[in-house]
Amino acid sequence: MKKILYQDRLAVLREGVVIPASPLALDENRKWDQFHQKLLYRYYCESGTGGVAVAVHSTQFEIRDKQYGLFEPVLSLASEELKRLESLRNSPILRIAGVCGKTEQALAEAQTALKLDYDAVLLSLGACKDESVDALLSHCRQVAEVMPVIGFYLQPDVGGRVLPYEFWKEFAEIKNVIAIKLAPFNRYRTIDAVRAVAGSSRRDEITLYTGNDDNIINDLLTPFVFDEHDAPVNFVGGLLGQWCVWTSKAVELLNKIKQIRLSGQAIPVEMYKKAMQLTDANAAVFDARNAFAGCIPGIHEVLKRQGLMATNLCLNPCEVLSEGQAEEIDRVSKRYPWLTDDGFVRENIEVWKREL
Repeated sequence: MKKILYQDRLAVLREGVVIPASPLALDENRKWDQFHQKLLYRYYCESGTGGVAVAVHSTQFEIRDKQYGLFEPVLSLASEELKRLESLRNSPILRIAGVCGKTEQALAEAQTALKLDYDAVLLSLGACKDESVDALLSHCRQVAEVMPVIGFYLQPDVGGRVLPYEFWKEFAEIKNVIAIKLAPFNRYRTIDAVRAVAGSSRRDEITLYTGNDDNIINDLLTPFVFDEHDAPVNFVGGLLGQWCVWTSKAVELLNKIKQIRLSGQAIPVEMYKKAMQLTDANAAVFDARNAFAGCIPGIHEVLKRQGLMATNLCLNPCEVLSEGQAEEIDRVSKRYPWLTDDGFVRENIEVWKREL
């Protein structure tokens, strides 16, 4: 069975929405905390997101390890809860499942996503680091025979691999590819992939989402033009780890950027200032100064401070905040209040908890 995304849900993706990359909530014993997991999804729903990505990097790849056995349980809970929240607010919340590993594993994970009624899979190629471009494309085509695919350019620092222009040129022609999340954290590599999409026969069928947490606003504001006779190619939304924190403000930000783009007027200087400030904040949360070693604990720390998670713990006990990272999060939170949504959470969290 091959899943094709329904037009109404595909329209949401193409419109451009905020899609947080879901963290994994753990208790003090590093056990999965389902209460706070559901609380997170309620927060994302109330923030106005258009979808949630689960079993991705920020959900911790270790959920697939036999000692935890959390891959299917986490996907199952997320699917059920997001469906419930979708019915309550009466508007779509896209369900995206992370898929990784060699072909056998990736196909099995895609079948799980199909069984649990996900809309699409975000396909990571980090496990195929030594494969040729032809082998990678064969891998992607097989997964696309099961589920709609969102391509994923994951930065090498956190487990990805360099993917050349030639790969993206052929990848864009795969029929069940519906979008690409570009997160190489590298302008040259981002442009390579966008140029490949712009030159493909399916340029109008593939939606671009930024995953460049270090360059979010600039990605969303930039018209990518490689031939003056062609219409620009644009990123329309973000599928981001950064947007799983301070999410209601991320929704406000994306809506503002859409208004600017639609107006056709010059980009306000204020937006360039905010672009720098958001990148500075991301550097603190993602622990850029330590090659992203504290990326996931940094996300957890922000959510813990708001009461949306009980701890900042990870499945891997070696994954902890880096020295000075908490202070850096303090700094950016105080310096850029427009980015944080502590007030929104504080006003609503007790109601959300009671209704779980």
